Amino acid sequence: MAESTQHGEDPWEGAAIPAVPDRFLASDLVDEIEFLAARARSLGSAHANAVLAPLDLKVRSYSVLAMACSDTGPSQRELADFLRLDPSQIVSLVDALEQRGLVFRAPDPRDRRSKVIRPTAAGTELHQRAAAAVRVAEETSLASLDGPERDQLRVLLRKIAFS
Repeated sequence: MAESTQHGEDPWEGAAIPAVPDRFLASDLVDEIEFLAARARSLGSAHANAVLAPLDLKVRSYSVLAMACSDTGPSQRELADFLRLDPSQIVSLVDALEQRGLVFRAPDPRDRRSKVIRPTAAGTELHQRAAAAVRVAEETSLASLDGPERDQLRVLLRKIAFS
């Protein structure tokens, strides 16, 4: 059984992905890598959003918080580039996390015109809980893969994402 989230409940327990009609599986679309990647991402994000909901986070806000807690000292521009989001989206996400007392903007030691995003103690604590919840979502999303297949998937996705 997957590790539980807040209050001991797994929001995906008993929830099933709607069955896909066999006739759809016969379409050429199911062999297109871009479609498969988009569908896998959508399913994974839905699982992650479900386990993050009790923490009042979604995948995007979790990603910003995780990067703030990573000791990489990301600027808002770097976050936008790395997360492949519009800079205005990053501003909104950082603003929301800042209003909750989870992150703060600090002067960037590399560029005084820029700000880096740093976690507060509350942000670090929430990130630890959220990261555990995301691992639960990953277990659910990747349940059909064994350990070596998961490792291979990570290697291939990193190769695609960062080359």
